[in-house]
Amino acid sequence: MVLPRAEYEALLVKKGELSEEEEEAADIAVFDQRMAELEENPEAALPREVNAALLRGATLVRALRDWRGVRQQELAAKAELGQGYLSDIERGRSQGSPEARESIARALDVPKEWLR
Repeated sequence: MVLPRAEYEALLVKKGELSEEEEEAADIAVFDQRMAELEENPEAALPREVNAALLRGATLVRALRDWRGVRQQELAAKAELGQGYLSDIERGRSQGSPEARESIARALDVPKEWLR
């Protein structure tokens, strides 16, 4: 079944969702907050290649590992993690413990904030 966009949006409003204007205002607020965070801490910005990989569907750890040109086995050894555990993190099956994410950040020489 196909609905015209106006009817779909009207159904969302009836269901109690945000109106288009409210949703747009929320998006702008998130954008403004993120821009303020980036001004405060420029290191918080991910490299362009990493962002491109994320847009193609890669997980953050996989995108960072590829960006650094490190094989999964090498990263697992440097981060002192099991390769299977790292694989689960890269595939999104596990978020990894805070300690594991910090170890990965150290091994990839990236700010630990990137992996929070």
